[in-house]
Amino acid sequence: MLGYTTPLYSRMSAPDLADYRRYYCETCHELRSGFGLFSTAAVNYDMTFNTILLNSISGDILDFSHTENGVSCVFRGPYADSDVMRKMAGYTVLLTKWELVDDEYDKPSKRNKFISLALNRAIRKAERLYPEYDVMVGEGYTRLRSMELDGCTDPIKIGSEFGLALSKPLEDIAGDRADERLSELFVYLTSIVYLMDAVDDLDKDYMDGTYNPFLARYSDFMEGRPETCVKKDCGCSGVYTNRNTFINHNLYEITDMMNSVISGLQTSYSFVRKRMRSSVGVTDNIVMHGIPESAKNVITGRGAARTGVKDLMEGHKERNRSS
Repeated sequence: MLGYTTPLYSRMSAPDLADYRRYYCETCHELRSGFGLFSTAAVNYDMTFNTILLNSISGDILDFSHTENGVSCVFRGPYADSDVMRKMAGYTVLLTKWELVDDEYDKPSKRNKFISLALNRAIRKAERLYPEYDVMVGEGYTRLRSMELDGCTDPIKIGSEFGLALSKPLEDIAGDRADERLSELFVYLTSIVYLMDAVDDLDKDYMDGTYNPFLARYSDFMEGRPETCVKKDCGCSGVYTNRNTFINHNLYEITDMMNSVISGLQTSYSFVRKRMRSSVGVTDNIVMHGIPESAKNVITGRGAARTGVKDLMEGHKERNRSS
């Protein structure tokens, strides 16, 4: 998977699947048209969901076509003349920019520098067109890094505060259709994606020596002090070995965190849903089935759903099969 906000296809009707695919394709067309071919590497399921939700609430353009399967479809222009979709494309490019900046802080690499150089023109254009979004997203990543440097041990808190910042551009895109419930939904969505990504990255962050909220939370376990473990007779060695052992040791608390955020997301969505003008079947599937399934897959280790731009680019061929 490329993103965590994905449908559960086995529970999706044929019309809803077709509706989802046309949005997925259109997000790609908007990126290519507005920011160049290379920017289409940033297409992902999370941004597609946000586009569906915002367009359905705003009613910007609800009836548009899409291309059939094929690699060459990326060269076509957009089918929808939508201000919402154009803004979402710019927002996606700016998110990619700040993901790369954050990656460079964590672990500088030649690959990051190459990707930044390749996306330079797209990023500069998005900065010119949407400077306010650039500031908002940048402030979100600055706040995230500050909490990481402080060693925050509350994954939900750090995910929620990050979500508060990233939700601001989305509220602006929603315009006068934005309200408290929609803002809550975006905060919960960012928070659950942050939690799932952190669990996926346990091994990587441990090996790289980079911050992970769960590793910070269970620092006693990480430091080899089993006598401080609150679980009686658990048999833990007090030493990190791999993500599966770590998750099994802390399974109930990690699962409870994810379930509490998903519950909040679903509650907020139940209010937002009443104002949607289309694609309700698609968003119902994603919120009620797809995201919980992604969380379960992350916990059980059944396939990681990468969200970083490096992983998105490496999985470009897989995304073409979805469009």
